[in-house]
Amino acid sequence: QVRLVESGGGLVQAGGSLRLSCAASGRSISRFAVGWFRQAPGKEREFVALIGWSGGTTSYADSVRGRFSISGDNAKDTVYLQMNSLNAEDTAVYYCAADRGQGSGYQFEYDYWGQGTQVTVSS
Repeated sequence: QVRLVESGGGLVQAGGSLRLSCAASGRSISRFAVGWFRQAPGKEREFVALIGWSGGTTSYADSVRGRFSISGDNAKDTVYLQMNSLNAEDTAVYYCAADRGQGSGYQFEYDYWGQGTQVTVSS
């Protein structure tokens, strides 16, 4: 069993930056691929980024590539999502999720989910 807790969300102006954290407990996060997803009001939850187990691979949605960066700190059992050049379309609840497999953009493949953290970008 893995418990995931997101933090770092908040209100930021357009063009600003935020860093989200996903802290894992129960098992080492290095044993999982970790993905970030987001859900905007009235929209379905969508894939944002993922990092493979032990940080071997990363992947990004087209909408965030070049602006967001995912990284992991195995010693802290934490995965980060650095978000730069934020715009109003990035406003959403951001979730991290852990996959015992290799990770993908498909939500159904993930085994554990956090409770989410709100990111609001004001224009």
